[in-house]
Amino acid sequence: MTTKRWTAISIAIGLFVLSFIISDLTSKTNPTGESTNTVMETANLFLGQQTLDESIVFEGNQEERIVLLEVNGAIVANQTASFLDTSGYNHTFFMEQLEAIKADDSIKGIVLSINSPGGGTYESAQIKDKIDDIQKTTTIPLYVSMGNVAASGGYYIAASADKIFASNETLTGSIGVIMSSLNVSELYEKIGIEDTTVKSGPFKDIGSTSKQMTKEEEQILQSLVDDSYNRFVTVVAEGRNKKIDEVKILADGRIYDGAQAKKIGLVDQIGYQENALDALKKENNIEDAEVFQYSSGSLSFKSLLSSKVSEVATQKSLSEEMITEITKQLSDSQTPRMMYLYGGK
Repeated sequence: MTTKRWTAISIAIGLFVLSFIISDLTSKTNPTGESTNTVMETANLFLGQQTLDESIVFEGNQEERIVLLEVNGAIVANQTASFLDTSGYNHTFFMEQLEAIKADDSIKGIVLSINSPGGGTYESAQIKDKIDDIQKTTTIPLYVSMGNVAASGGYYIAASADKIFASNETLTGSIGVIMSSLNVSELYEKIGIEDTTVKSGPFKDIGSTSKQMTKEEEQILQSLVDDSYNRFVTVVAEGRNKKIDEVKILADGRIYDGAQAKKIGLVDQIGYQENALDALKKENNIEDAEVFQYSSGSLSFKSLLSSKVSEVATQKSLSEEMITEITKQLSDSQTPRMMYLYGGK
């Protein structure tokens, strides 16, 4: 075992011991019986316990507040940001924000900014269901502001908003479902790779890259796509007060710019985030509202050191990384996934 790996293991053991020490400290209280905030903050820093912080964008009435939310990037779960780059969409963090809104009586309005080509059908449905829950159990108005792109899943989560704003240049629409896979069976044959899959039924390896898809398999997958598509169409029809047949005419997968989307009723007004915010304030008599947004807690020492330990322990040559990436791409393509995504997988 190399010196670097021994070093990584030593750091990991040290972190493990330190976590127990910090955990023990957090259970202690000061002589007055109150929690020791300094100890708790130190514990959170080391152990990485996430907190949902707030940052004020515009000062105002703290009893009537407006929260700014953002979906920036592909709507997929299990994305992690690096130490230096915390941009991009974090599904867990976004769902935590929606949950916090429901429990906060001071929030009187939501402006959701969307800059996304869409993503997974599952994650998009999670967001949509949570937004529905907020709309059914509260009277909080939701206005959406579309950025460069709010297509497919990006439109799916916007459809039920009280009002949708987009710029003339926004790309939106792409209402539909896509499921992508590869067929590399001829390539395997040329380079001498043989498929030795053993399966319990004829459709257990449906979508496999190592064989030609049969008509029966294609019909099965098409039925899944059709069902998901019909759910998408229903969401748009209900959110935009349209008939199913009207939506289906628009929902052939094509994209629209903001001006076109407004003309066909997918968007309400041409404008930007500031226009959506001003309209929300005026139309709901909360012009003096405080405007804030959520932010995640600081990156912990534990997560930082753990990532560095992992990096040291799993260092690979460039050729190994290329092979790993190719293998991952082939593996991903063997598990077809339905996506509300503009541009395909």
